[in-house]
Amino acid sequence: MSSSSVLTSPSPSHEVDAETDEELYKQFTDSVSSWPSSEPMPFLPLYRHDKGWYSSLMPMVGAMVADARFAARPSDIIVATLPKSGTTWIKALLYATVHRREHPADAAADHPFNSLGPHECVNFLEYQLYTNNRVPDLGRLPDPRLFATHVPFTSLPSAAAASGCKVVYVCRDPKDNLISMWDFANKFRAREGQEPMSPEAIAELFCLGVSPSGPYWDHVLGYWGAHVARPEQVLFFRYEEMKLDAAAHVRRLAEFVGLPFSAEEEEGGVVDAIVRLCSFDHMIGLEATKSGKTELVVGTAANSSFFRRGQVGDWANHLSPEIAQRIDAITEARFNGSGLRPSGTK
Repeated sequence: MSSSSVLTSPSPSHEVDAETDEELYKQFTDSVSSWPSSEPMPFLPLYRHDKGWYSSLMPMVGAMVADARFAARPSDIIVATLPKSGTTWIKALLYATVHRREHPADAAADHPFNSLGPHECVNFLEYQLYTNNRVPDLGRLPDPRLFATHVPFTSLPSAAAASGCKVVYVCRDPKDNLISMWDFANKFRAREGQEPMSPEAIAELFCLGVSPSGPYWDHVLGYWGAHVARPEQVLFFRYEEMKLDAAAHVRRLAEFVGLPFSAEEEEGGVVDAIVRLCSFDHMIGLEATKSGKTELVVGTAANSSFFRRGQVGDWANHLSPEIAQRIDAITEARFNGSGLRPSGTK
């Protein structure tokens, strides 16, 4: 889904009045509403475009407005992921790394994470910023500005690619991604008084490409191709490899965004302190996680709902061998020739 392929977007501008904002939102809302839509799926009805199913109406419209209005800077850093692919963790690691001097990780008692969740520290463009008929004033934010998105690479705001800003992508084994999304979706369904979906039901949709941010394989391959073409602009991480050596990935992250760790920081244990601060066990114990909430355009989410188990291979506790083999076969076929190997292979 690329908003520019649907409508001709206005040039980015900071100076847009409320009426113009509302007209822009209405224009894109009318466009998305005309696309074929599914019955309510794990979250909300999905919309079909370019042979794939994509997120519900409001985030899609937000992504299109961001494409039209977001004025990117070369110093911007955008976290890109599929939902439930390690988004919360990479947001925490990025924020803690970029702001390590004003908010030292070894002074955890005074860190912003005590009062704010990672999704409040690094906002989604389409779920938090470009929502509710408004274009946010982001011009006063200091550099480097940190943002996040779930959209495919082709749907990133056009100004982002033109600016040369950095994009950090994290992918996860599709089976673990599926199970984490299944659990998260059922939390929303329970809140709405709906029956939970079975793993088999959501797996069938997943294999057909019916997912909130489009087909898994298209999403991953889009960012992988961008990384191969422009490794200096797009960093590609695997969740499983991050779990094996988080410190090495924090160092790569810092180097990529132009803030490498000094020898003094290395000797002082700053990298390890960031890893500990952002670890699953530490984050789930914070009051901001246990009782905090994050406002999204699709509804209010308890911060605790963004933390499940954080384990690699938990899919084996929920998916049958037959379903797992089907997903693996699709992954192998889709990744073939790309240079990207399926997770869990050498």
